[in-house]
Amino acid sequence: MIKVLIVDDQELVRTGFRMILEAHDDIDVVAEAADGEQAIALATQTWPDVVLMDIRMPGLDGLEATRRLLSNNGDVHVLILTTFDSDEYVYEALKAGAAGFLLKSAPSARLVEGVRLVASGEALLAPTLTKRLIAEYVRRPVASETLPEQLKRLTERELEVLRLMARGLSNAEIAAEFVVGAATVKTHVNRVLQKLGVRDRVQAVVLAYECGLVQPGESWPAPRR
Repeated sequence: MIKVLIVDDQELVRTGFRMILEAHDDIDVVAEAADGEQAIALATQTWPDVVLMDIRMPGLDGLEATRRLLSNNGDVHVLILTTFDSDEYVYEALKAGAAGFLLKSAPSARLVEGVRLVASGEALLAPTLTKRLIAEYVRRPVASETLPEQLKRLTERELEVLRLMARGLSNAEIAAEFVVGAATVKTHVNRVLQKLGVRDRVQAVVLAYECGLVQPGESWPAPRR
């Protein structure tokens, strides 16, 4: 059972999300919060697997709440809820360790899929949204012929895995790209995270852009099938 905490200052939004999620037998909404302070308090009482976190809220906003939650509980996964065009803090939330972001206008099936995905340890990084987000909020690094120190620890295959992660590909899509098994890709991803010393694949993606391994202006070809 996936335990979910819904955090949004609008009661109608929380109610709608609850109805969608609780229609599925493997998801249980354990609590609702109207702001970041309530979210932190309820998280320590209910120990959710996934927190659906709005960013713009009165009092303690979702960005600071995400930082505090993840500093106190490394097992929880925060999924940012956003209208995207108006949320300039989404990138900072990802840097803080959020597992990804989901548009509030997304279909109900996408919400359920997103909760299940991040609960399993994956990241919710749609390629088109990730490209636009990074291009807007990350300052393009100065080009260099040498890799930054963080990336020198990776093998060539691990660097390629990181590049594909930065494009928003899932483990299954990376496996199709390399024509290998999903277990092999999972091993590569785990090694990348360990060598880079990052919490999850979202922070690995952020690091890839900040270090210049991937550039916002690059073309993003579809993976081979």
